[in-house]
Amino acid sequence: MADVDEILMNSEERMEKTIQALKDNFASVRTGRANAMVLDRISVDYYGTPTPINQMAGIKTPDAHMLVIEPWDKSSLKDIEKAILESDLGVTPNNDGSVIRLPFPALTEERRRELAKQCKTYSEEARVAIRNTRRDANTHIEKAKKNDGLPEDEAKRAESEIQKLTDTYVEKIDALLKNKEAEVMEV
Repeated sequence: MADVDEILMNSEERMEKTIQALKDNFASVRTGRANAMVLDRISVDYYGTPTPINQMAGIKTPDAHMLVIEPWDKSSLKDIEKAILESDLGVTPNNDGSVIRLPFPALTEERRRELAKQCKTYSEEARVAIRNTRRDANTHIEKAKKNDGLPEDEAKRAESEIQKLTDTYVEKIDALLKNKEAEVMEV
């Protein structure tokens, strides 16, 4: 009996982590506004160690279309600028010798569609992860039925619980995608 509850708890935990990963992916997708989280995935080679920009510089948002990166070590300015240029951010950094300014131009319709498509890809990956979690949980239930003598009705109840859980999390993914698409397509 405790096995079934444990399987359900583990499944829900994995699904929750999938939702969190999706939120993180969405946060890194650039919208029309400047958001420091777009820099989270960019690492700079800092004395031979790949280091995230937010761990080596202060990042400010003076207005809706500008990020200002102020490195604590001014010698790393060129490296930060190079990392931003090499990333797929689509923004050209302005280095004035003490800070780097990242002007975020308004997105074109075509670019907004690309970003919306990228969001759909992220959400589809999350749906697949949720379904994989469901499959793993159902496999564990089958094993418990075969090896531990789990009663048939108990197994059916557990499988329906897992399906309800799966449906709930897929709905959450759809809602997150809808919100993010609206945010990306907003002019």
